[in-house]
Amino acid sequence: MQYCFMDIIFATNNQHKLKEAQAILGERFSILSPAMLGINEDIPEDALTLEGNALIKARYIWEKLQKNCFADDTGLEVKSLNGAPGVFSARYSGIEQNSASNMKKLLRELEGAEDRTARFRTAVALIIKGEIYMFEGILNGRIAHSPFGYGGFGYDPVFIPQGYDCTLAELSPEEKNRISHRGVSLRKLSVFINSKDF
Repeated sequence: MQYCFMDIIFATNNQHKLKEAQAILGERFSILSPAMLGINEDIPEDALTLEGNALIKARYIWEKLQKNCFADDTGLEVKSLNGAPGVFSARYSGIEQNSASNMKKLLRELEGAEDRTARFRTAVALIIKGEIYMFEGILNGRIAHSPFGYGGFGYDPVFIPQGYDCTLAELSPEEKNRISHRGVSLRKLSVFINSKDF
């Protein structure tokens, strides 16, 4: 296979996510953010599925720049809540839309629930030369009865990964990245894209 160097845009301006993607995809690729290319506006995320939102963001970049790109969307899916908050995870509590209010609502909804099984799921949409590819990462676990830990973000203080006795917020960043749903999806993307001679 011919070794080549390729710029690829990750439709996020989150520096942590950009660094994680660069580390996972490796030196064959240079990961760029929309801001690096003069795109600073918020990209709409109004689909009803994670896959739909990831694809909206990737298509937005592709249609503006005609450059290879990928985008992700993540949701927390709780079994006893029929998969909620899911695609609405970031805005679960409505207007407030912050992690504390989202967690408070989640714990309130789960009061008395025996089954606290949940999973984080990330969908990644990749567009290479106009062709669309989708990847998924899942982290199974359960919801704690109250928040623990000060690391991470979002629902991390109330999510206990399968095989652990602590929340994601209590893990080191390195350990969290090793098992994370986004990391799983990006590693799948990396295996695919590094196996191709684009």
